[in-house]
Amino acid sequence: MAENKKVLVIGGGFSGLTAAVETAEAGFEVIIVEKTPFFGGRVTQLNKYFPKLCPPNCGLEINFKRIKNSGDIILHTLAEVEKISGQEGNYDVTIKLSPRFVNDKCVGCNACAEACPVEMPNEFNFGMNKTRAAYITHNQAFPFKYVIDGKNCKGTSCSKCVAACKYDAIHLDMKAETINVNVGAIVLATGWEPYDVTKLDILGAGQIKNVITNMQMERLASPNGPTDGKILRPSDSKPAMNIAFVQCAGSRDENHLPYCSYICCMASLKQVTYVREQYPDSTARIFYIDIRTPGTRYEQFYRKIQGDQNVTFTKGKVARITEDPATKDVIVEAEDVMSGKKIKARFDMVVLATGMVPSTRAAKIPGDIAYTPEGFVAAASLNKGIYAVGSLKSPVDVARSVQDATGVAIKSIQSARR
Repeated sequence: MAENKKVLVIGGGFSGLTAAVETAEAGFEVIIVEKTPFFGGRVTQLNKYFPKLCPPNCGLEINFKRIKNSGDIILHTLAEVEKISGQEGNYDVTIKLSPRFVNDKCVGCNACAEACPVEMPNEFNFGMNKTRAAYITHNQAFPFKYVIDGKNCKGTSCSKCVAACKYDAIHLDMKAETINVNVGAIVLATGWEPYDVTKLDILGAGQIKNVITNMQMERLASPNGPTDGKILRPSDSKPAMNIAFVQCAGSRDENHLPYCSYICCMASLKQVTYVREQYPDSTARIFYIDIRTPGTRYEQFYRKIQGDQNVTFTKGKVARITEDPATKDVIVEAEDVMSGKKIKARFDMVVLATGMVPSTRAAKIPGDIAYTPEGFVAAASLNKGIYAVGSLKSPVDVARSVQDATGVAIKSIQSARR
């Protein structure tokens, strides 16, 4: 296959994987680089999609199978692009590959994790539990191969993981390397990050243990999460029977994120169903500025939640969140626009609907790439042959990211042919 028929996809989340498999199945060689040890991106951390409420692995498994069946996709994890130069049909890219310290002989037996003496915060679960420096994120991770965390591992001074491995899969002397590739087109799919809620001091984030983010809620409700799917208060592991959902936590705020993050309303409505299904006697209250449910199916989902007598919707901004030091209950002070009154209510737990921030806000992609003031890629200003997808351009849900990635696959094929 000619060199210029290759396409590089930067980012191995759902949109990046979609662009990769669609391009490869059209007969073009694809290289995917992913900065983390595993593919799937933020979707792997979700409990369910909305509005169907099916688990994310339904969609991910299909793409992973398509990748395994394709001989035209080259995968690189722990990989970051350092340099991009050239033009449409002929881009030279430099990629740095950090060591995994685990080779393809790994069978996922967990012996290395059992032997590892080093504990560290579990980033996959947003620090709500601990994991070992030898780890795998979850039971359906792709690739299903352990990784040694180079920042926390004690290295050859310990080597207990090496001794425990029966398959000669762990080599702590692996080094970083740099590779150069020539491609005809580049797809930017580096995804998004949750907004740093510690900046929202009036909402108690990072200060009050029973105030969590919407992504932490996804992990609590997930069967492979820190509580095996049980929605429990972080402070005392008691069932969270009365939960407040605070919308626009940082979004639509000139001091934080001036834009609407699009997915937050639907995410909270979805998470209400987690609580109501798990605890039939539970109650939920949603504090909102506006509810955004674009499209007929999303609106129908909203109406269904509205019909639940144990769910209350309160239009008004939350002014302050505090904690009862004796019970660790969370006290929410807010305005009720409809009644014109101020509210002070007690809850077991509060979930903040934090916004989406493009990954490029903190880590720019090398090359001549323009950005909006909010950090999104200015897609219309990209050089020919370079395409941005999904949440790099604006906040979007999974369905729209997939649609966007499919369209970009066609464009990247056209560029690679030049």
